[in-house]
Amino acid sequence: MQNEIISCAVCKKTGELVSTITVKSLSIKPIKVDNAKFFLCLNPECDVAYYSDSAELVLKDEIKVPIWFKTNAHPEYICYCSKVEKQEILDAINNMNLKTVGDVVKNTNAMKISDCIHNSPTGKCCSRQIKELIELIKK
Repeated sequence: MQNEIISCAVCKKTGELVSTITVKSLSIKPIKVDNAKFFLCLNPECDVAYYSDSAELVLKDEIKVPIWFKTNAHPEYICYCSKVEKQEILDAINNMNLKTVGDVVKNTNAMKISDCIHNSPTGKCCSRQIKELIELIKK
């Protein structure tokens, strides 16, 4: 039960474990269950942002920031701490022929401020999303 990943009650897809600190920081509504495990719903079409093992739901309209991969997210932040959008990173990768996350960091404002657990919907550093964008451009 400790490592069990439960599915979203709405779309039935599995999500990614997220710190309760992140959910509380980004949620507009109060979070009632302190000892619950929360998950980020990874389905772009689902209106759920977070769901818990105690059946609590936080909808994407009930959090302070848009989730970049959700349908109709605007703006599409990749780095939430420094407010750097997906298009800015894509432009930098294309126009400056950037090849690594370090290159992106040096040439944009991404990761200049770091408080991911409170600012990013994943509660983690945006380097993973930056790396995914670099790999997408390489293809």
